[in-house]
Parts: sequence; structure tokens; C-alpha cells
Amino acid sequence: MTDLITFDIQDTIAVLTLNRPEKLNALNYATNDRLLELLDIIESDPRIRAVILTGAGDRAFSAGGDIHEFTRSIKAGVDIAVNAFCRRGQTMTARLESFSKPVIAAVNGIAFGGGCEITEAVHLAVASDRALFAKPEINIGIPPTFGGTQRLPGLAGRKRALELLLTGDTFSPQRACEIGLVNQVVPHDELMPSAVDLAQRIIRHSPLAAARIITAVTRGINTSIEEGLLIEREQFARMAATRDVHAGLEAWIERRRPSYQGL
Repeated sequence: MTDLITFDIQDTIAVLTLNRPEKLNALNYATNDRLLELLDIIESDPRIRAVILTGAGDRAFSAGGDIHEFTRSIKAGVDIAVNAFCRRGQTMTARLESFSKPVIAAVNGIAFGGGCEITEAVHLAVASDRALFAKPEINIGIPPTFGGTQRLPGLAGRKRALELLLTGDTFSPQRACEIGLVNQVVPHDELMPSAVDLAQRIIRHSPLAAARIITAVTRGINTSIEEGLLIEREQFARMAATRDVHAGLEAWIERRRPSYQGL
């Protein structure tokens, strides 16, 4: 049986590839579950400093949820559909959003529905100039179910998000960049090198500091400024007791590159 997600390590970067190209890398339940398993493995491996998530083949990053599988759940009853489809997808995108190591989506093609929601949830995203995005759930009579009604307005603003959510229209990678869904758009052949370059520009810094920044942003973004500043102080306090802080300060004073231990 072909791996639903391939897992490669390039130096200190894990590359996860959604691997159902014949199904446009649709997210069936087994793929969602396998992604969570791999994230657990990556998080516990100190050798891995960042993650790049992409799709197999030339056509799709991910076309979204597996509609045939979801239809069977709907026919089995609302409670089954909510648990099997909605909660599973929300758990997966929440895990990506709060993951302690930087996660970069390399969007190589179609990113519809759940594929777009993965892009919304990850920390950073680079899109091929061949990518195509959409929030098409309204076309089958449902709202987005993996967090899209919540994350996209935060990225794009309420009115721009609602236009995409209520029309189901496709939109270009350039538009995705304009509204903050992706960080940059690059020629297709430069997609993976650009994602790797972005990862390398991050992992030259303290992995502990990166984790604290991700935590502060993820936990604080939907709170009041007062609560957010408290979260920021908490994350600073966690870092202040580590060797990485001393390594960074000493290297700055001595005008040299720091050597981080992750402790």
C-alpha cells in the first residue's frame, strides 16, 4: 500500500508530502490521522527543526476533504459526521497551527476546502504560480469544517473572507498573497527551494525562541491585548531561564554567530 503521506528528512527539515495524487491529495480520514501521527514523531525528534508540507504530483496540494467518504458519514447520521469529519479535521488544523516547530506549506497546485484550511492554519506558506485556491464548501451546501470560517477572516478581514466563503469562487495565488493567506508566490520550479530557504532562515535561530514565538502568537491572537501581553511575558520568562538566551546574548556582544543548544 502506498504511503498516504511520505516523510523525508533533509538535513534538519522534515518534508511531508500528501500522497494521493490520483485523488488530488484529498484528505480522507486515514490521511488526517497519519498526519497527526507524523507530527507527533517530528515534535519529539530534536534533530528536526522545521516542517515543509506539500502535495504529490503536478496538479494539487490538496483538493480538500474526501467527499465520497464524507458522504457516507453524512448518511450514517449527524453525530457520526461531526465526529468523523468535522472534529477530525479541526483537530488536524489546530495541531498544525499550534505546532511547536515552524510549519511551512509549499502549495504546489489546487488548494481547495481542507487544502486551503491547512494553508490558513500553518505558520507560513509559499505558493507556486500554478497554485489555485478556493473555499468551495458552499457548493455542496455546508460551511467550511476545518476552521476556515474562523481563520480566514483573521487573515483576510471579514468582508474579503465572506466574499470567498459565500461565492465559492476560485482565486489566484497572487490574490492569496494579497490577503495574507500565503507569504510569497514563486515560479513553480522554485517552490521547494524557496520553502527550504525560508525554513533555513528560521532554523539558524534558537529553536526554543521559535517555539515561544509561535506559542505567543497562536495563543494571543484571539485574546485582548492585556491577555496577549501576559502570554508574551510568560513566554519570555520561559526563555529567560534557558542556555539559548545566554548563547545569543554572548554571541551578540562578541560579534559572532551563536551556537544554540536548544536548552
